[in-house]
This record gives sequence, structure tokens and C-alpha cells, in this order.
Amino acid sequence: MKILQDDHAAVHLLGMEMPNVALNATDGTIVDLRGGGLSVVYVYPRTSPPGGSNIHGWNEIPGARGCTPQSCAFRDHFGGLRRLGVSQLFGLSTQDTEYQKEAVSRLHLPFPLLSDKSLSLATALNLPTFKAGGLTLLKRLTIIVEDGLIKHVFYPVHSPDTNANAVIAWLKANYRS
Repeated sequence: MKILQDDHAAVHLLGMEMPNVALNATDGTIVDLRGGGLSVVYVYPRTSPPGGSNIHGWNEIPGARGCTPQSCAFRDHFGGLRRLGVSQLFGLSTQDTEYQKEAVSRLHLPFPLLSDKSLSLATALNLPTFKAGGLTLLKRLTIIVEDGLIKHVFYPVHSPDTNANAVIAWLKANYRS
């Protein structure tokens, strides 16, 4: 497996305002990330359907694996993130909302996933992407948004299963709730 390198494709995000983009959420709402409060958005390439059937060569793509462990870690730390002042937690991928609903149910996520199937947010923020299996997918990153402004970016995310811990450590060091 290849080592994940920092290609600096997300440095421009720090300090950016969230664009006026409405995203479908798995809880049936439409989400605008410009809203107030403190939000965490972890961006991931895609979850595989139950039983597997990954895209051919998925395991060889640096940074592709780990979407389920990342989601489960954020699930397991949801209460702690709330206690640290996070008002909204979202996962974001290019998969459609119906597909994401299955993942929310199967993984028992207490927060919604957002669909950027149209790549509207990805385009507006110039998020890093890659192609696999004929699909344009988002590279894994996590952003901290406060009152519509990107305050911190975790990129690249080397260990998806410990990304939630890194977010918590950053929040503890930078916010007092």
C-alpha cells in the first residue's frame, strides 16, 4: 500500500467562508454549512455496501480505505464532541442520500450524512478529489467550521480511525466550553 502524501490540496480552505450550497442530509433536512455555531464535517470518499464489493483497486488507492472506521469513531465520540461545544457533526461524501441512509442505519450514526452528489460544495470550495471506478470522489479531510468560517482543516487524514481523537484534541486546545 502506498503512503499517503500531503499534496497541499487543502491549504486554501483555512479561513474560507462556507459557500451558499444546500446539501441533502440523511435525516431529511437540507443543510447549509454557513449556519451559526461550531460544526465538524468529516469528508470521506465512500462507504462500501454491506458485504463489500469495493471499487477495483480500492485498497491500493492512498487514503481511500477507512470510511467505516472513521464514521464509527465519530459516532463513538459524538457525546464528547457535543460537550466540547460542537453543535453539528456531519459526514460528507458524493454518494446519494438513499445510499447514505443505509450506512447511517447500519452503523447506528447519531448524526446525519450529507450528500454532495452534484459536487456543488466540492467545486465551490475546490476540495481535493480523485477518480476511481469511473466516479469522482472526495479525498478524506475534516474541517472545523465556526459561524460559517473554516477555522481548521485536517488534511491529509492519515488514520481515519483516529481522526475523531485528533479533532477532540484540537478542540480542547483551541476552545473552552
